Amino acid sequence: MENELASLRAQRGWSQARLAEELGVSRQTVISIERGRFDPSLPLAFRIARVFGRTIEDVFHPDDEA
Repeated sequence: MENELASLRAQRGWSQARLAEELGVSRQTVISIERGRFDPSLPLAFRIARVFGRTIEDVFHPDDEA
């Protein structure tokens, strides 16, 4: 799954640590999601979308739609 997490985070000027704190996860989790090594659970995906005021579809999309 591809995602826009790094660019959304950068638009806010947030570090990975700041985003991790906002989401209640570790910085390593944020890094793994940004690099596409880890797909978040549905509840976490909803939290991520909510933090940025976006829909899940705005943040995450299948590899073939990248």
